[in-house]
Amino acid sequence: MNSIDPMSFTAAAARLLAIDDSELIHRLLKFRLQHERLEIHGAINAREGLAMARELQPDVILLDIDMEDMNGFDVLTTLKNDPLTQDIAVIFISGTEEAMDKVRALDQGAVDFVSKPFEVVELKARVRTAIRSQRLMKMLAQKAQIDGLTGLWNRAYMNQRLAAEVDEARRHGQPLSMILCDIDRFKHHNDHFGHPFGDLVIERFAQILSSGRSSDVACRYGGEEFCVLLPSTTAVEAEEVANRYREQLEHITWNDHPGLVVTASFGVSEFGPGRETAETMLKAADTALYQAKQGGRNRVAVSSPA
Repeated sequence: MNSIDPMSFTAAAARLLAIDDSELIHRLLKFRLQHERLEIHGAINAREGLAMARELQPDVILLDIDMEDMNGFDVLTTLKNDPLTQDIAVIFISGTEEAMDKVRALDQGAVDFVSKPFEVVELKARVRTAIRSQRLMKMLAQKAQIDGLTGLWNRAYMNQRLAAEVDEARRHGQPLSMILCDIDRFKHHNDHFGHPFGDLVIERFAQILSSGRSSDVACRYGGEEFCVLLPSTTAVEAEEVANRYREQLEHITWNDHPGLVVTASFGVSEFGPGRETAETMLKAADTALYQAKQGGRNRVAVSSPA
């Protein structure tokens, strides 16, 4: 199942991205920070830096204000408006001594401001502080997005992640599918066998849904309903995945209730014409799930192309 290991935030080297059009600054940073637990990357212009920020997902960005293709304030605005980069800590490094530039940077969301020429000891301390704060905030934010019973991501996280994955699919022309699933006759199981057994069913189903590919994202959508996001996956492939989940649940043996068969129904939708937003994808999957329920339960229905 999805889970959070606090040590994972400290064991790995932090990832730092420097966005600056000065080759000298890049050489200086790599030399001065070489003994820190940092994986250092560099971009020599703003547009390259924005692309690298999306791809690398660094812990901290060192950002220059004065660059030829785009100023640092515009870069920061772009970073903060992108769901994939909005939470990255940004430290401005600039030769300006203007107090209003520092105020503007902090107001726009930068965590710190270091003036050039910088003292290396001070820069190291500020980078360490930003990374510690960033990782703590990330850990707390992720804990708030975890379902307590199953360890899966919760609905709030799913909504954010779906929107981000839809943006990625649109930008790169990649397939994206989602599975919405619901445990059949769950209220009956809960009422007849008790809530502890209902919780056990939910936990076992969550284990099945989280046992797939590492790129898939399983979430508890609410109650006995779940959602799985499948990046780079067509509806045909997602249907196969859903059927595997369905069969695994159907064949579970419940020791305290011999002969009991618990099943689930599944609705599949794929990003594409008529389903080009998170909302339309979710609605299409929900409609397909309803069709699976109406068709007799314990089956997979795929949303028809628009």
